[in-house]
Amino acid sequence: MEIPLRKTMKRWLLGLLGLALVGCSTADNEMAGGNIQAVNHTLSNINWLSVNGYRANGGGGRSCCIIMPTKWRPGLKVNIEWEVDPEPFAKIKRKTTGFGFDEDAWAAHEAKFQRYKTTVDIPEWPGTKSCDLKVHFLTCNQVKVTTSCWAPSSPNYPIQEAREMKEPAVCPK
Repeated sequence: MEIPLRKTMKRWLLGLLGLALVGCSTADNEMAGGNIQAVNHTLSNINWLSVNGYRANGGGGRSCCIIMPTKWRPGLKVNIEWEVDPEPFAKIKRKTTGFGFDEDAWAAHEAKFQRYKTTVDIPEWPGTKSCDLKVHFLTCNQVKVTTSCWAPSSPNYPIQEAREMKEPAVCPK
């Protein structure tokens, strides 16, 4: 009868120890997973993007996943890399038999792809209330990010630049 009592006591003590350790953690160090969403404001095509090494589709949908702190802190930044197809509507020769593009024609088109990278600040969010990391691609290879829970069509959404903007003749430096 003594052995089952010891097992029960050990379980209770381990449970209490676990609760005590959980109580010591802080929201400052807690991390959570979320989605990455690309929002393209340009006439070029964003083929793909990478945020802190987490790769995502550039087509405007959500891609899983990125790990971020649950609570914002000063100096929070993200490293973003992306690839652009500057001629998304180019006519590319197709294969004469089978499916897909002619390999030489595709190689010539793909050679025009451009890659960029930048580091941007993540704006502050209230408490632990953040949603997907939305990456906005603007003209002149500028990037803005937000974790706003508002939809991009909402007047409360923090990034209000127009969509399908033409590149200016000269980009500001």
